[in-house]
Amino acid sequence: MAERVRLDASVAKNTPSNDGLAESTSNGRSRYPFDQARAEAAVRELLIACGDDPDREGLTDTPARVARAYRELFAGLHTDPDTVLDRTFDEGHSELVLVTDIPVYSTCEHHLLSFHGVAHVGYIPNEAGRVTGLSKLARLVDLYAKRPQVQERLTSQIADALVRKLDPRGVIVVVEAEHLCMAMRGIRKPGARTTTSAVRGLLRDSASSRSEAIELIRRQA
Repeated sequence: MAERVRLDASVAKNTPSNDGLAESTSNGRSRYPFDQARAEAAVRELLIACGDDPDREGLTDTPARVARAYRELFAGLHTDPDTVLDRTFDEGHSELVLVTDIPVYSTCEHHLLSFHGVAHVGYIPNEAGRVTGLSKLARLVDLYAKRPQVQERLTSQIADALVRKLDPRGVIVVVEAEHLCMAMRGIRKPGARTTTSAVRGLLRDSASSRSEAIELIRRQA
């Protein structure tokens, strides 16, 4: 049993230390690539720790499957989300641009369980009317969601990326989500939804502009 519960030495030897894995860039992007072998070994050890046999039929391919799933679920760790907004257009548009009900699937970093819901993302372009493609807003949400997250930080990261890349006069981001860590375990309250917001610039300082954006979001709900 001692052999089974010990991480494969060759896997551990050829991967960065835990301290190294924690390093990231300023926007949370990991400096290290996804390690498929180490992830598979970790899943195998977790199954053993939970009291199951990873060699039984039904579980033999589970470590590889889970590792591939996490590669996809955490793909945002290995991409700079800001690059999504590199291409912009000066269209002379000076009013609110708002995309509502963008699907959000992310993973709570506290229990590694899913939280899912929708994001509403809006901004008021700068004096030049600088805008980006509507699909880029959805892509930005997706990349920040595909990493271990908390909903509050996810909301702020989306808003701050828009401020950095578009230099808008105002930004509003609202995320509504259900957390499986509240539904499946602990307090066990399925259906409870958490709403977070991040408001920047004119949409924070002007009550009328903020009210307009909130009303448009509510109208789509």
